[in-house]
Amino acid sequence: MTQPEALPSTTYAGLAADDVGRSDERAPIVFLHGLTFDRTMWRPTLAELERLDPGRRAIALDLPGHGESRDASSYTLEVTVERVHAAIIEADLRDPILVGHSASSSVAAMYATQHQTSGIVLVEGTFLVAVFAEMLRSLEPVLRGPGFGAAWSRISEYAFRLDEVPADVRSFVEATSRPRQVVVLGYWQDLFARTPAELQAWLDEGAARMRQIGLPVTSVVGQDPSADEAAWLEANLPEARIEVWPGSGHFPHLAHPRAFAELLAPMGLASDLPVASISR
Repeated sequence: MTQPEALPSTTYAGLAADDVGRSDERAPIVFLHGLTFDRTMWRPTLAELERLDPGRRAIALDLPGHGESRDASSYTLEVTVERVHAAIIEADLRDPILVGHSASSSVAAMYATQHQTSGIVLVEGTFLVAVFAEMLRSLEPVLRGPGFGAAWSRISEYAFRLDEVPADVRSFVEATSRPRQVVVLGYWQDLFARTPAELQAWLDEGAARMRQIGLPVTSVVGQDPSADEAAWLEANLPEARIEVWPGSGHFPHLAHPRAFAELLAPMGLASDLPVASISR
């Protein structure tokens, strides 16, 4: 993985950000890291993107409670989406492409159904949330008690699939994942508060909205979708672009930063697809 020594950093609406490039006819790109990580996750991609598409405006945010961004009173999906929107407005970005890793795939997806975007890229986001939600609900008493650390280790070992990634990626992930109980539980509050069926219906409604507004959707994953997820995609997001990059575990953007930048560079150009229109 190539990492720059330093990037221009600032704060937008209370969220720490790496901010590179300049605003022009190319759609800006907003990067959102996954739960327990921070904006440094995107620096290898930003370095490669600068080589491929020099001067492209892009910002990578530290979400509330992560990195250099302060803790928040609420981490629900709706609140987080509006925090991201406030940062995008303050950064003076217009019709961005949102890139969300893991849990932030939900942030990117919900954002795009409520605010103007040029598309979304979901990295290892799941479209079938019920199974994961059921597992979390069964572990909720443990997660809220002194057993949080051990439970998180089991969950992350299953989800991260670090046995599939190169050694440098594994080292980076292990060094930058900082699970804090209050923050993790805050971001999982929606999964605890709603039944698995309600969560899936919520996601299905979001997909219907994406189809309605003609939102360009790309999904990058490290393994083939299951038969159930493939069927869901065919029924709910048949136009979505699915990229499968084996051998990259839960972190295809870290395992293949050059290829990931090559995926992003053509998106949101002046000659590209029109911006998804949000009716008010």
